[in-house]
Amino acid sequence: MLRITDLTKKYGDKTAVDNLSLQINPGEIYGFIGHNGAGKTTTIKACCGILDFDRGEILIDGKSIKTSPLECKSKIAYLPDNPDLYDFMSGMKYLNFISDIFSVGVKERKELIDKYSVMFGISNELGQLISSYSHGMKQKLAIISALIHSPRLLIMDEPFVGLDPKAAHQLKEIMREICDNGGAIFFSTHVLDVAERLCDKVAIIKSGRLIKSGTMEEVRGDDSLEDVFLELVEDNENI
Repeated sequence: MLRITDLTKKYGDKTAVDNLSLQINPGEIYGFIGHNGAGKTTTIKACCGILDFDRGEILIDGKSIKTSPLECKSKIAYLPDNPDLYDFMSGMKYLNFISDIFSVGVKERKELIDKYSVMFGISNELGQLISSYSHGMKQKLAIISALIHSPRLLIMDEPFVGLDPKAAHQLKEIMREICDNGGAIFFSTHVLDVAERLCDKVAIIKSGRLIKSGTMEEVRGDDSLEDVFLELVEDNENI
């Protein structure tokens, strides 16, 4: 579903992502972890076609994000860590706007908006301006907008930040449902216990370089993911 091959991205003399290769298959929830500045957001934005990159290739369902960006973007949804929504719109107008972009039919969009707005507890607020929303409400609206066209690949950057426990639980359930239906999830997180319980596979990145990746069992072994992460990062720093 998502193949990253030898991805390299530089900002001047700084290499933000260094020769990174990963593969996320249909049915997998793939966690992407690392310290702030490790290269997670840069990688995610490159996968979504937001950032260009210096070397390597990113394929989404076999198509290049560089040469077939529209075809790739039609199959994915991107949830940033700090959603930048149109505050002058109401929540409903924003969801209809996103639905129009992805050519979601009137009946289908209504069913999905009703389903997810009730699920995340913001159905009564959709008529209000987004500018009146709390951070958590904006996060929930952004999640609904990401799901509205039933993406095959959901790419998220710290998706659980700002969510209350019930909403976080609902999102986890949706993530698993997407994968059970043949989709895939690629997301970054600092919440290692969530990643440990939720992910099928995980990749650990440090200073733009992949340190370790594989199934949760392969990466974690008999230890906790937190212990493995801290040990790997410390060992890498001492090299």
